[in-house]
Amino acid sequence: MSDILLVHGSCHGAWCWRDLIPELRALGHSPRAIDLPSHGDDPTPVNDVTLDSYADAVLAASTSQTVVLGHSMGGFAIGAAAQKDPAAMAQLIYLCAYVPAPGMTLADMRKQAPSQPLMPAVRMADGGKSFTLDPTMTEALFYNDCPTGTAAYATPRLCAQATAPTTVALPDTSRADALPRSYIRCLGDRTIPPAYQVTMTQDWPGKDVYEMPTGHSPFFTDPAGLARIIDTIVSR
Repeated sequence: MSDILLVHGSCHGAWCWRDLIPELRALGHSPRAIDLPSHGDDPTPVNDVTLDSYADAVLAASTSQTVVLGHSMGGFAIGAAAQKDPAAMAQLIYLCAYVPAPGMTLADMRKQAPSQPLMPAVRMADGGKSFTLDPTMTEALFYNDCPTGTAAYATPRLCAQATAPTTVALPDTSRADALPRSYIRCLGDRTIPPAYQVTMTQDWPGKDVYEMPTGHSPFFTDPAGLARIIDTIVSR
């Protein structure tokens, strides 16, 4: 049995793991999900959020035996946490996520991808410190292959996303990169281009890279299949 900490991506919260948690429990694991600062039920004002506060939230919920999984933007949060204190976790799993690269912000990495499909949906707040997503576009971006009703459940729960965590680079990622880590690519992803997921992991050992045919939200599209891959990773 593994202690598995689930870390959501941009605009999401712990609620997005609704369907995956029971599947992981059925396989004998102990999954937990957190709200990053200003997400879900966390009361932090969105303009106070930093990448460091994301990392601290992950570290506060993790132990030296915890497998930490980050989805999408959550990959940057778990990478920052691992770089800050790699002894506070046992293993990292990146789920169609950004893997921090030395000296590059998340915004830099997004621009490096062959396309930026999320940007037409972004609605910046005055001052540029946060953004929301056009609710008429979220189903096509995040939930296009999910069961009926998923978008109706998820879209009203999406929150404002602070921009500050996306504009800070980690000068060094060697401590995070030295941890056991795996990547799950989503080949039908309409948010982070699958080709860029390949680019981010092109130098990884093949045994550490997995693939799913889903869009950006495999925890809704195929929670049982995702749970089996996670089980395979943590059981190796």
